[in-house]
Amino acid sequence: MAKALYRKWRPKDWDEVVAQEHVIQTLRNAVVHDRVAHAYLFAGPRGTGKTTSARLLAKALNCLEPDLEKRPCNKCEHCLALNQGRFMDLIEIDAASNTSVDDVRDLREKINFSPSQGKFKVYIIDEVHMLSTAAFNALLKTLEEPPPHAIFILATTEIHKIPATVLSRCQQHEFRRIPVNVIVDHLKAKSKEENFQVEDPVFVEIARQATGSLRDAISLLDQLTSSDEKITLKMAQQVLGTATDTRVIEIVDALIEKDTSRGLTQINKALDSGTDPRQLARQIVSYLRNVLLFKMNNEGQVEVAEDVRANIHEHAGKMSMPDLLKAIESFNQATIEEHANWHPGLGLELAFTTFLIQPEVPITPAHQPEPVAVKTQNPAVKSRQPVKQPASQSAPAKAPQSKQPAQTPKKKTVEEKPKQEVQDSEPAEIEPVTITQPGGDITLNDIHRAWDAIKAKVRQHNPRTEGILNSAKIAGMSEKTLVLGFASEMVKGFMEKEGNLNLTNDILQEVLGKPIIVKCIVSTNQSSALPDDLEFDKDGMVSTATRDLGGKISKAEEAE
Repeated sequence: MAKALYRKWRPKDWDEVVAQEHVIQTLRNAVVHDRVAHAYLFAGPRGTGKTTSARLLAKALNCLEPDLEKRPCNKCEHCLALNQGRFMDLIEIDAASNTSVDDVRDLREKINFSPSQGKFKVYIIDEVHMLSTAAFNALLKTLEEPPPHAIFILATTEIHKIPATVLSRCQQHEFRRIPVNVIVDHLKAKSKEENFQVEDPVFVEIARQATGSLRDAISLLDQLTSSDEKITLKMAQQVLGTATDTRVIEIVDALIEKDTSRGLTQINKALDSGTDPRQLARQIVSYLRNVLLFKMNNEGQVEVAEDVRANIHEHAGKMSMPDLLKAIESFNQATIEEHANWHPGLGLELAFTTFLIQPEVPITPAHQPEPVAVKTQNPAVKSRQPVKQPASQSAPAKAPQSKQPAQTPKKKTVEEKPKQEVQDSEPAEIEPVTITQPGGDITLNDIHRAWDAIKAKVRQHNPRTEGILNSAKIAGMSEKTLVLGFASEMVKGFMEKEGNLNLTNDILQEVLGKPIIVKCIVSTNQSSALPDDLEFDKDGMVSTATRDLGGKISKAEEAE
């Protein structure tokens, strides 16, 4: 049986490790100066050399070469045994399959036995973040003070899952993603040694698909070279399920020209030709990222063919920065959610059409929105923005009202706002907010009438906050608390962070003239304590549940 290329090409010496010089140099110096630590933690993306470096360190420590600078020599008995996978004192453990505390206890019992062949017993624990909490706790003492002949090398792709107590006992080394040009050069050199017939553009296509993982790139090349035919770019794109650069450029052209029919046609043609939907989404995001780099004067970081570079330069001149960022965000979402769609390509089609129907949010100083004039009953509340009021649209002064005896409050009614024409040169004036409840209490009626004014002023300070408010439902209102309902915990979390909540509270006080506190709840799973005097919207989801469906309101206890 033929050996996989990534195993056949696995580095056997320090100099063969690709693009991790910052780690290799440190490990070599530790061996040369006999200052090897008792525990190491190698962290980084898959296929970047973590396990390979761990094996090289184990080989150098047990090498029989007297000159420390020449270790590993790959000639002595120990080096040859390790290269052939028969060295008894190199113990590799897959933490994903040995996660329990019993597995760690078994390791602790055996670690005290002396090495069978070499000077050191080296334990390589791969995917160590998969260990259970109990297993980590059982490993701590041994990891901190192992026997003199034992060395631990932990490898992980998710360092954030490693307990701090374990991190503090290890010498940490970060492995980095390998650049595209380095992968291309390595594949070319190795292919020349193997006499593979591969066109140069194929190496670039493979390196892009590998996303910084050299092992993934070698595996893709191994897949393509399984036959004796010359590997062309067209053949590689068919095997890898990628679209041609021309197809991606056509889709971006349609995006810029806002031609929905053309764009959806190109997407479906690509899928019909065998292109994987998620791969196509990634290619579009990668292309738009290159356009962004051109627009930010970083074209030196773009690694594409010259003909594609010309198209990128052209698109960078045609797309505005807001449109470009929205397009990247839309298609990047498709790369994440495409696998969950029941119809292939639905995520791509939604990304394309959603981008076209999104309203533009100008961000350049020349296109900043004019301040919106909002009147409040409390003249002491100052606006965050200077309010402009055209002479032609100034509201007539109201006659002073005479004192009237107290009357029974009338049924609250929602007054419809008259439609106003917004001129380009003048800001739109929003209907003044008048508190309808005797005694000056804020009611649901007041909130509904002022909601557009509130969102307009929020938009002046942060369009993102206004976007979140657009997805909120007014669930209820008390004198000092406004309850907003959201469809999911994620959207609720967005509202509660990054100053969104504080900004909304400030604008509510500014528009309504009284301090109002916003409470956020999830409509399907209320998690915030509600005020006792909460007034629910008669047409809202809470009132419907209690009135028509027999639901009851239960208040969650606030955490101490």
